[in-house]
Amino acid sequence: MFKSWFVDFEPFKNGPFADSELGKIPQGWTIGTLSDVGDVIGGGTPSKAVSEYYTNEGIAWITPKDLSTNNCKFISRGETDISELGYKNSNAKLMPRGSILFSSRAPIGYISIAKNEICTNQGFKSIVPQKAGTCFIYYFLRNNTSKIESMASGSTFKEASGGLMKLLKVIIPTKEILTNFEKAVQPLFDMQENNEDESIRLSVLRDTLLPKLMSGELSVEEVSFD
Repeated sequence: MFKSWFVDFEPFKNGPFADSELGKIPQGWTIGTLSDVGDVIGGGTPSKAVSEYYTNEGIAWITPKDLSTNNCKFISRGETDISELGYKNSNAKLMPRGSILFSSRAPIGYISIAKNEICTNQGFKSIVPQKAGTCFIYYFLRNNTSKIESMASGSTFKEASGGLMKLLKVIIPTKEILTNFEKAVQPLFDMQENNEDESIRLSVLRDTLLPKLMSGELSVEEVSFD
């Protein structure tokens, strides 16, 4: 749907078009940058030398490694949280639910959506939606990952800088069309999030019950299927 509406302009082909620096676009639309539709936020890492900066139950903090092992579209926390003290002593910034996390190095292009307040290490350039919604920005990044990677630079490994991300060109539809897109797609995102939550719950239940069944601690003979 994103490609149909905002790349191929299929629903708008019968309307007037105007010239732009990115070619012809529907009349009334504009060319802007990613920073025009959302705030581009970097991350930070508290000193690993201070154990008090890290905890099992604190502020959700994500690294690219967390996304490498998470096949879900949504994420609530990573392998390790940071403490309030660690947060105050780093460049990490807390972002709201619905923020889009985009790994900007090692590697470029992991994408996930925050299920709750969250922060990241410096391997991300995340987007907090402002003039466009989560769904639009998520698919814009998905659709432009290869382009971002080709524009990245670095001697040791490629990195998409904050400046690069902020200046990415975006075709910005009218407010009404952006609203209609979010209304159409958000229910699908909600369904996907619920399905992922259920899958996680079932996986935990499986991992709890299977060893007990295999050891004989539990038996299916004790289970009623009435």
